[in-house]
Amino acid sequence: MPTDLNQKIYVAGHRGMVGSAIVRNLQAKGYKNIITRTHAELDLTNQQAVKTFFETEKPDQVYLAAAKVGGIHANNTFPAEFIYDNLMVQNNVIHQAFVNGVKKLLFLGSSCIYPRLAPQPMGEDALLTGKLEPTNEPYAIAKIAGIKMCESYNRQYGKSHGVDYRSVMPTNLYGPGDNYHPENSHVIPALIRRFHEAKLANAPEVVIWGTGTPRREFLYVDDMAAASVFVMELDKTAYDAQVEPMQSHINVGFGSDVTIADLANAVATATGYQGKIAFDTSKPDGAPRKWMSSELLNKLGWKPQVQLEQGLKNAYAQMLEQPEFSAS
Repeated sequence: MPTDLNQKIYVAGHRGMVGSAIVRNLQAKGYKNIITRTHAELDLTNQQAVKTFFETEKPDQVYLAAAKVGGIHANNTFPAEFIYDNLMVQNNVIHQAFVNGVKKLLFLGSSCIYPRLAPQPMGEDALLTGKLEPTNEPYAIAKIAGIKMCESYNRQYGKSHGVDYRSVMPTNLYGPGDNYHPENSHVIPALIRRFHEAKLANAPEVVIWGTGTPRREFLYVDDMAAASVFVMELDKTAYDAQVEPMQSHINVGFGSDVTIADLANAVATATGYQGKIAFDTSKPDGAPRKWMSSELLNKLGWKPQVQLEQGLKNAYAQMLEQPEFSAS
């Protein structure tokens, strides 16, 4: 079936790392009618505002990439805000999409939906099989609710209204649009910033917390966007053949993981830091491994394109363009 490049597509969360990458991907594919709203223009936790937006704009498709996100400190400090805000955003957007005749919607979740001790690699069937990581449980619960909301609307309104709401779960993402804050950024942007500053200061060594042995999986954000659009555009027959009505979410990972030590060396290379890398083994390692199975997505015909080394170079170049770093 040919793609209609004129259909109206609403990308919720277009200023975030994933949402902005989805907009870039759609534009590159030739989609001409992408609509967005900043938080100041549309508060997605406001039921009436979301209702009015959908009644006025009547989008054909929705990418739901908007979420309240943060690191361990933020999740631990504001658990009520994380569960309330994310549930409200999802409930409002998914329900108003349905009420206003949106047939196609893609919900973006997170790998934290899986139990903290799930077998590796984590397959889609690991969902709801054990206890979640306590530090981000409220956020994870909201994301699980989003998956189940999409599935519930499909089950009740799929045949009668043609509803086809899908969910994708990304692994750890990095790349353009990332957060390089010195205290609350994720591991790759935190390392890029540290090695960049060590290079400028001619520091003889950079010390990394832990032993360097834990393994993590990383996916370049533009690959995540490409996978999102791929899943959204998948023929319904092909999609339905690989998922179940009550287990319809799809993992999006790189397909392999790396040790923190190897990651640190790769970041040092990408930033041009030539000093020593040391490990403070008195500091905690965290989980020994977090790796998602992307077998289902690969079977459907999608694989990532950007290798870690190239992705890190791209991310570093993009960071240097930010005003905070361009003067250094």
